[in-house]
Amino acid sequence: MIPRTLFDADLEGFRDSVRKFLEQEAAPYHDQWEKDGQVSRELWQKAGELGFLCPCLPEEFGGVGADFRYSAVLIEEVARAGLTGIGWGLHSDIVAPYVLNYGSDELKKYYLPKLASGEMIGAIAMTEPGAGSDLQGVKTTAVKNGDHYVLNGSKTFITNGQLADVVIVVAKTDPKEGAKGISLFMVETAWEGFEKGQNLNKVGMKAQDTSELFFQDVKVPEKNLIGPG
Repeated sequence: MIPRTLFDADLEGFRDSVRKFLEQEAAPYHDQWEKDGQVSRELWQKAGELGFLCPCLPEEFGGVGADFRYSAVLIEEVARAGLTGIGWGLHSDIVAPYVLNYGSDELKKYYLPKLASGEMIGAIAMTEPGAGSDLQGVKTTAVKNGDHYVLNGSKTFITNGQLADVVIVVAKTDPKEGAKGISLFMVETAWEGFEKGQNLNKVGMKAQDTSELFFQDVKVPEKNLIGPG
């Protein structure tokens, strides 16, 4: 076997910490989580306290300024333990980077520390009943109305969808512009008109909450736009 040289002593120490955490805080509860269709919110909060969420974020936003190898360790250890429901990768390595790279300073300061601490759980909503990877086919719309957008539509197969507190929603802001008329919005699940549908039953990944989401006249502040409007 070719020896791995990617991970130094610090990373292997981090790996040991992650492995012990999962053995103590996740593995004993996994069977129940598979029955429930989701992991516990408490796991997220404990992970945040230990710096296991969004480790690549700069310290000013609640991360530890680590490189992606730390995220790789987290992904490997969750897979090694056979834990099917922990959606940290999407939360830390997709949702948080969208905000970091495209969000305003105000959005970064407000949302990123909450994502890093586990106070908020993140998801991204692209897939719809009639549109998967072809985002030009999305039907969800966001119409500008004064200082906010009015969001209408639905999404499906959304990872972390039941537990999520904030979702990056892909919506059409200008249907005539095709791909250029699509925008991204930070939408909090507690806002009026936002409804979580059923937690979808799947062949595998039983402990991973995978949800339908519905939007009916959800008012999204203009400042929560993180893509072209």
